[in-house]
Amino acid sequence: MKTVMIKMHEIWLETMMAGFMSSGEKKEQLFDFANIFFRHFTWLENELIVTREAYNYDRDMISVQVEKLSDLLHQIIKNLNALDLQLAGFADRDLAQRISSDMHYIKNVMMQMEDERVEAFNRELKYPGVSLSDEATKAFTRFLFEESYKEYELILIYNYLKAHSDDAYLNRIFQILIDESQFHFKSFGNMMAKMGILTVPRIVMKELYQVEDVVAFLKDGIEEELAAKEECRALSDAVAKDSTELAAFFDFINLQENYHITLMKDALAYYTKKETDV
Repeated sequence: MKTVMIKMHEIWLETMMAGFMSSGEKKEQLFDFANIFFRHFTWLENELIVTREAYNYDRDMISVQVEKLSDLLHQIIKNLNALDLQLAGFADRDLAQRISSDMHYIKNVMMQMEDERVEAFNRELKYPGVSLSDEATKAFTRFLFEESYKEYELILIYNYLKAHSDDAYLNRIFQILIDESQFHFKSFGNMMAKMGILTVPRIVMKELYQVEDVVAFLKDGIEEELAAKEECRALSDAVAKDSTELAAFFDFINLQENYHITLMKDALAYYTKKETDV
């Protein structure tokens, strides 16, 4: 079961990468499929929790640097076929059948997708329709590398916290933060692909999501969100003279961080009260 969850994690990431590097109608189809695989990942994780099997989010290194989209789609299909075989002996037959039927449909759609040449790894450092200065390009590039990994990390952290909590109040907050990080991860990944610098996020150390002191984690997280706001503001300023559209987008992200901070403060106050009441 643990191996199945790990492989689903990898397939989710591969499918996100395929979405970043593609265009047209299939781009959103691939993001929809990635969302389905992420749900599968969380369902498989829940099975591990129910059976009290120790696990973490370690995974193999993923190679997605391809010249044609079909190369990555064939890789995903191959991994789905292997995973389908592993599901054959799965104890929860209802879950196994649901995942298997989803994969069967998705494989068929992927096999029929129109191929295209991939430009997401050309390292041109040029954003379509915008002429950025060297200073703005460096700031933009640094931001995308740092923040895309941070959002992937936060997805896993909040997902792990939610998976191990049965508190409806906290889980509502964790789910909002997961959804917001999914949106940011998708946005930054699309931008990286346009800049020719698409990269798979590095593996997240288990010490980051297997949180022992949630109060300390939330306090540190609030400080990190405040720092992220400053990064967004600085990047907006750096690109403003070259692109009002990009500047407006990073102002938009900056303002979203305000609510994230509010939610984290709410969770912090709730946790603190729970500790006091014990």
